[in-house]
Amino acid sequence: MLNENTITTKKSAIYAACALALASMSPIYVNAQEEDGAEDQETPENIIVTGTRMTNRSAADSPVPVDVISGEEFRQNASADVQDMLRTSVPSFDINTQPISDAATIVRPANLRGLSPDNVLVLVNGKRRHRGSIISFLGGGISDGAQGVDISAIPSMALKQVEVLRDGASSQYGSDAIAGVLNFILRDNAEGLEFQARYGSTYEGDGDNYVVSANAGFALGNEGFVNITAEIREVDGTIRSVVRDDVAFQIENGYTPVADFELINSYTSEVPQYWGQPDVEDDIKLFINSEYEINESVEAYLFGNYAERMVTGGFFYRNVVGGPSGQRGGVYRGPLVDPATGFEDPNGVASVLVGDLDGLGVGGSCIAGIPLGGQGGVNPDATLLAQVAADPNCFSFIETIPSGFVPRFGGENEDMSITVGIRGDLNIGTGLFYDFSAQQGSNRTDFFIRNTINASLGPDSPRDFVPGGQEQTETLFNLNFVYATDVGLYSDLNIAFGAEYREEEFDLFAGDAASFALGPLASQGFASSSNGFGGFPNSTSASQDSQAVYIDLEADITESLTLQAAVRGEDFSEFGSTTDYKIAGIFHVTDEVRIRGAYSTGFHAPTAGQANITNVTTQNINGTLVDQGTLPLSSVAGQLAADFVASAGNGRPELGPEEAVNFSFGIGFEVAGSSWTIDYYNIELTDRVALGANVDFLSALNFAGGPGSDFATVSEGLTILDAQGIVNRQDFIGLDDLSQFRFFSNSFDTTTQGLDIVGNLDFDFMGGESRLTIAANYNETEVDDVGTVNPISDGRVRAIEDLLPNTRANVSWSHTDGPFRTLLRANYYGGWDDTGNGVDDISAEVLIDAELAYQYSEHLELVVGVDNLFDTYPDENPSAGSLGQLYSEASPFGFNGGMWYLQARVSY
Repeated sequence: MLNENTITTKKSAIYAACALALASMSPIYVNAQEEDGAEDQETPENIIVTGTRMTNRSAADSPVPVDVISGEEFRQNASADVQDMLRTSVPSFDINTQPISDAATIVRPANLRGLSPDNVLVLVNGKRRHRGSIISFLGGGISDGAQGVDISAIPSMALKQVEVLRDGASSQYGSDAIAGVLNFILRDNAEGLEFQARYGSTYEGDGDNYVVSANAGFALGNEGFVNITAEIREVDGTIRSVVRDDVAFQIENGYTPVADFELINSYTSEVPQYWGQPDVEDDIKLFINSEYEINESVEAYLFGNYAERMVTGGFFYRNVVGGPSGQRGGVYRGPLVDPATGFEDPNGVASVLVGDLDGLGVGGSCIAGIPLGGQGGVNPDATLLAQVAADPNCFSFIETIPSGFVPRFGGENEDMSITVGIRGDLNIGTGLFYDFSAQQGSNRTDFFIRNTINASLGPDSPRDFVPGGQEQTETLFNLNFVYATDVGLYSDLNIAFGAEYREEEFDLFAGDAASFALGPLASQGFASSSNGFGGFPNSTSASQDSQAVYIDLEADITESLTLQAAVRGEDFSEFGSTTDYKIAGIFHVTDEVRIRGAYSTGFHAPTAGQANITNVTTQNINGTLVDQGTLPLSSVAGQLAADFVASAGNGRPELGPEEAVNFSFGIGFEVAGSSWTIDYYNIELTDRVALGANVDFLSALNFAGGPGSDFATVSEGLTILDAQGIVNRQDFIGLDDLSQFRFFSNSFDTTTQGLDIVGNLDFDFMGGESRLTIAANYNETEVDDVGTVNPISDGRVRAIEDLLPNTRANVSWSHTDGPFRTLLRANYYGGWDDTGNGVDDISAEVLIDAELAYQYSEHLELVVGVDNLFDTYPDENPSAGSLGQLYSEASPFGFNGGMWYLQARVSY
């Protein structure tokens, strides 16, 4: 387990590495000069470094589509979160607000081309970025179980440009590069200072947010630079919920405690559930990028980051006495009881659960439950309630928390990385260039959950818990060579080859004792662990490593034809080896018309975390809240689950890499001063790594108990099986209230295909310069096979196929005239279905963004802007009262409505 000293040591190591790199170089000085934005502008040729290892390849001549987005263009957005900025720049990129999604609220899962977050490779300065620590158990179906990169740790002001490779590239970069590659290239200006402050809010008056950021370039003598970016950001949460039907029902039928909303949720007194944009506090980011030329043939470089933030989201309301959604099991819901005596009666009425504190059959006895009756059947019997309250041996949570409660869940996230390397020419004049780098990155999340209970502890339960945490750490070593040689072609043959070693470790940290305790009331129907997000009982660590070699060939065969080929072999310690390849080419039919195509294979290997994590989360299933568990196949509980699944006769579940085949074909052309690209793509994914269908946990326990077993509850089953020596209950801590379980395996196959259209036009207009940019994407995914051993559910099939709009488009018009700069952008989102939350046929929408900037002086620019100018919301959920969700949380443009912002930028 990593303690606070370990964390401090990691921070110190990064700080020391940065300090050492700077101290070992020439004295630093800053040149103040006029800021002309040159460092943020694309070169006329749009030279790219993604998808090619040639040094002079332009985006227009690339055999595969690569979008180049300048840092300045990228930052023209109301949000300061890099993922939200990508959504308005890349139509096939989707990111959602996560109001009640457990850990996915902290590190939001993102999708490229409708695929899982871990099907896209993220690079910084061309180097693989480490994954986030969060595994998205609530990923809306598409991202369920994904462990992607925490892109939010990157400050937007640190970016010189973003390159988006829209094609498979596993043979060039390794695992994950199936849907595409995002390469964030850091600013490298050696002088200048830029300071920016922004404040904004929603039209509703909530969601206040601010960001303060700065970037400075420093020269290292005449031979290098250091560029540093810092950012501080906070975002207030929003509330877009409605009063739940069960709350309204209780109030209407005379159960008055539930009307005291402040007791239910101390964070809002308006509605008894916090559902909306999460709170983001203390969001601090620091990035450094540096290079230094040691001599004519050797250059050293260093870049790295440190970031931290605290994110707090909501959970569902825990109902006390019933209504349309019923009582919360394991806390309030008791057995059917005799309405007069409170003792169990299969023909009786609903009740509120009562616990016997000294144990069943020991000392005094207690009734089984406080009967509910009267108007609406929600009022507890006053006499028996008083009887329980007066008996110190008897306890019910209706005594201490009569209003019910809404947990607030969140985490403190910390991200850090350091990359150091050396590159150059092995011998000046030979043309053999090398690049050796070493890097380490980690992302850690420490969870907290407040305003909840461990019901099995009864009156001794605390209200706030630390359930533990998790951390992803990755270490990489890369050695790359590039050699250009004349073989009689139109250009030199560019030969790139190299090797990589990568190690990843996933650490799970135990929570405080109360967060996973199996309290004295566990055997009486009270759920163990912190309600909503149970604590991890043990600290565990899992790791895996891989070694890879590759070769990449590229050349202009003729003046018109360019070909590229790559092969990569990679071996994983836990999942075996794979070999992948790619062939691609572009043919210039004329100076204005070119066609291109690519065919490649790819793969994604499961992470150490996916293979080893245990998690229990509360999910909305057809309007009812149930606890779902994820069990590693290697655990005792996982083996019991696998035995049950195998008993169906379809085989035993296994976990290994998923395989991909990518095909793309496109055309690019210039006409009437505009440039266009149209690209078709097809991605076939087999044996996808995923969480399989949910299986009834009680049925698995009955199977383990053998013929004739018929346990009434999971808690009863575990108690009896433990007494019989079939299981050790300690291996099942935190699973007492588990309704369903699932695990990672290779479950299903999909085919994704689509069309990308990108166009640009520069023109003079009204005495100024204008640019029109059009970017559109049509994308559809079809599930070809749900799997046989551990098939995915029908609900997940619908989510994969329909949860995201098939059509997305952005049309942007920017105009500069003297000191004024304007931007007008239309964002089109096609319709989609959210069947899992009861919202189908959600309408297509067009959102309008507008920005006006005024260059007040040589060094000061003032900006006012609006996102979602006309305050557009997605269709309302027709069953919003069921769980209080007014809109679909899968909305591709959120549910906050219009947002305005003011910004001041000072540059020297």
